[in-house]
Amino acid sequence: MIDAQFFFGLSLFLYLAGAVLGALWCLRPRRSYYVSHLLALAAGISGITSSVPVLLGQSPYHITIPWLTALSNVAPSIKLFENFSLQVDALSAFFVFVISLLVVPVSIYAFGYLREYEHKQSVALLGVLYNLFILSMVLVVTANNALFFLIVWEVMSVVSYFLVTFDHEKTENTQAGFLYIVMTHVGTAFIVLFFLIFYQQAGSFDFEAFRKVAANLPDLAKTLLFVFALIGFGTKAGLVPLHIWLPYAHPAAPSHISALMSGVMIKTAVYGMLRIFFDFLKPDLVWWWGLVLLGLASLSAILGILYAVTEKDLKKLLAYSSVENMGIILIGVSLAMIFSSYQTSTFAILAAVALIAGLYHLLNHAVFKSVLFLGAGAVVSQTHTRNIEALGGLIKKMPWTAACFLIGSIAISALPPFNGFISEWLTFQALLLGFNVPDLIVKIIVPLSAALLALGAALATACFVKAFGVSFLALPRSEHVQTAQEVSSSMKWAMGSLAALCLVLGILPTAVVRLLDGVTGALVGASAAASMGVNPLTLAVPSAKIVTVAPLGLALILLIVIPVALGVAYMAGELRTRRAQTWGCGLPKLSPRMEYTATGFSKPIQLIFKSIYQPRKEIEIETDVSSYVHKRIRYELQIESPFEKYFYQPVSAFVLKISAIVRRIQTGSINTYLAYIFIALVILLLLVR
Repeated sequence: MIDAQFFFGLSLFLYLAGAVLGALWCLRPRRSYYVSHLLALAAGISGITSSVPVLLGQSPYHITIPWLTALSNVAPSIKLFENFSLQVDALSAFFVFVISLLVVPVSIYAFGYLREYEHKQSVALLGVLYNLFILSMVLVVTANNALFFLIVWEVMSVVSYFLVTFDHEKTENTQAGFLYIVMTHVGTAFIVLFFLIFYQQAGSFDFEAFRKVAANLPDLAKTLLFVFALIGFGTKAGLVPLHIWLPYAHPAAPSHISALMSGVMIKTAVYGMLRIFFDFLKPDLVWWWGLVLLGLASLSAILGILYAVTEKDLKKLLAYSSVENMGIILIGVSLAMIFSSYQTSTFAILAAVALIAGLYHLLNHAVFKSVLFLGAGAVVSQTHTRNIEALGGLIKKMPWTAACFLIGSIAISALPPFNGFISEWLTFQALLLGFNVPDLIVKIIVPLSAALLALGAALATACFVKAFGVSFLALPRSEHVQTAQEVSSSMKWAMGSLAALCLVLGILPTAVVRLLDGVTGALVGASAAASMGVNPLTLAVPSAKIVTVAPLGLALILLIVIPVALGVAYMAGELRTRRAQTWGCGLPKLSPRMEYTATGFSKPIQLIFKSIYQPRKEIEIETDVSSYVHKRIRYELQIESPFEKYFYQPVSAFVLKISAIVRRIQTGSINTYLAYIFIALVILLLLVR
């Protein structure tokens, strides 16, 4: 029997060792980042080994931290460090599994990718931050004490800020880092308020104490807890309208860090919501809480992909797509909240189905978004541009990268037999199960959410047809592509392994559902696998068993049909190579100027949704001989986020105005400051009198 606790402790030790050794060998940068990422790779394997047994039914385990617990003697009256420990139950084990699963290929990818940074930045520092970043995420999802959770949450935020601003010579990166750190601390402030309410009732920061007092909280306190948790964790998740940091921060970081930030860091917010709603507050869930989250998640799903489809920056496009996919994940979570609020065995099973849909998509998004970010990193490392309009023709120069990016694009577009299809199908089924809810308003909102999800799926397909087609197909559009070549073996195999995993997760959903069943059983008290008609070939949904899906059967059919079809075509002579000039409307030669641009591809969508985009156009016409002879036309289209324009910019201006007024009290006079202190003391004496 595998000693899961030993391997978990080993993974923590390896991450810490990677950070320490990376710092000690800072004068030998190549050795430093190799050792740091090699230890992270080993830690990832150890983390997978430690989490799978718990997911398969092994008992949860605790790890105490004696030297931190001993600090409780410093302040025994407020019990700050009481029960400072880590807990790995089914929920924590799932997130440790997802984090560790991505760390392995991302660490392999870094061996080749970081060669570009050797003479530009401190790669030794990057290795240190890389290990600390992963370690902090693992500790966040296993912390068993609110104070310890806040400490490692802050470490995760600060370390990720330094990773976002790692290439600090670029002004846009430092601006993105500033926006990120401001927004993440706004979210942290609400999480602190959440824990303070619990502490005020429990008298302890221990999670077990929170569970005991949750049922005795007044209704107003429970509502405040829901609001604070929604804002605090919704900010980290990139939930609309709290998402504005995400499209700026994720593209600014090195690409393998972007993969981890988008693939797993923002998922720690989902962990926080699940821990709070289904562990601390589960007996007292209110259906309208889930309805509020469902509305925000649906809005995120549609707006995220709407802004992604118009993007010309490849990494920013992927970042906006993460907003969409976080919306899809939280649709499943919100439906589980609605179903759980009715506290019957029937609705418990429906809640388990909805939760499996959300968790399955969380795992899938971590995989296919990582392969897309790593593919984008490979493209940027060779072309030194993120502008899709400057790419094209890369499929001939980077065939392996193109193939992996194509698989990731198919998976994120929810097309079978890849993994995005099965989790979105389950999400649609969970939405249809919402008609079983007795409240009329839920029955009205659910079909609207389903319609938005369907529209978002169609837009996602268009978005990634654009991303892949404009970047990899046709002729090169600029000199950036001319010198491009395929990336190193470590980068290729990292992308290839994730692409293969997209297929495995797509054709073996029954294995994934059984793995997730322990998580949903612990959270909602019901098993979905037993009622979903799970067998090796098909997957059905309770109350709708006529609706089944057979991804493995489809894969087997394709495995037979495709070779037969190719064989028949070969024998019929249809596969003979024929060379002919592409038809160019009668022109003798094609040029890159004749190709579809990313802007042109998304123009119809911009016209359809112009009320949302609110585009701003600038047209400059340069004439030659007369005003009727145009020499050059410059067309520029800018799309501004309404959230930034109508909410964040006015709030920012108001804060700056108030700050300017408050600064007037800084006179520089010691006498004035002494007067301030005297007035403050008088007020305090009056208050405590």
